[in-house]
Amino acid sequence: MSPDLPTLPPTSPARRAAVHEQVIGGFGTVRVVPLDPAADLDVIYPWVTEERARFWGMLDATRERVLELYEFVDTLDSHHAYLLHRDDRPVALFQSYDPEFDPVGECYDVQPGDYGIHLMIGPVADKPEPGFTGALLTAFLTYVLADPARKRIVAEPDARNDKAIARLVRAGFVLGPEIDLPEKRARLAFLSRETFEQRHQR
Repeated sequence: MSPDLPTLPPTSPARRAAVHEQVIGGFGTVRVVPLDPAADLDVIYPWVTEERARFWGMLDATRERVLELYEFVDTLDSHHAYLLHRDDRPVALFQSYDPEFDPVGECYDVQPGDYGIHLMIGPVADKPEPGFTGALLTAFLTYVLADPARKRIVAEPDARNDKAIARLVRAGFVLGPEIDLPEKRARLAFLSRETFEQRHQR
């Protein structure tokens, strides 16, 4: 293969059942698939150790360490990891968590119905595609907010990650204060269920 050709992220080893599937007009079908740490390691390891993913905090992690971390997440009831697929190709890694069982919960006044998320978009093969991240975020938030007990989404990107912060603001998040977490200084951002539903009324 010519080195000038773009390299697409690999497909998952098997087409596993999705917890959420959504057709987004002009974009394709987004499937939210629970992460299988061992089966998906070849997909996520290059993503989390690339320089572009420096804010994910795993640049120097070995394959064994990444596997260990996500196997640990897989044992928790409070934290979950997912691959997002676009038309059956994995394109993003998303995580969700209950703030009451996470260090972020010690840094702000957790409200009933708060639910946290992390997101990392995988490498894009060609030139940036307008609306790409927004479509994936919409599908994931639709899945998260399908649970009526969840009233507000909480995100805490690295305070230096201007692109991620701007992306959240475009999605309707309201910025909160900066906080100090064990591994980073973060910027809180909040999205209410009402705001999300207003922005996505059909």
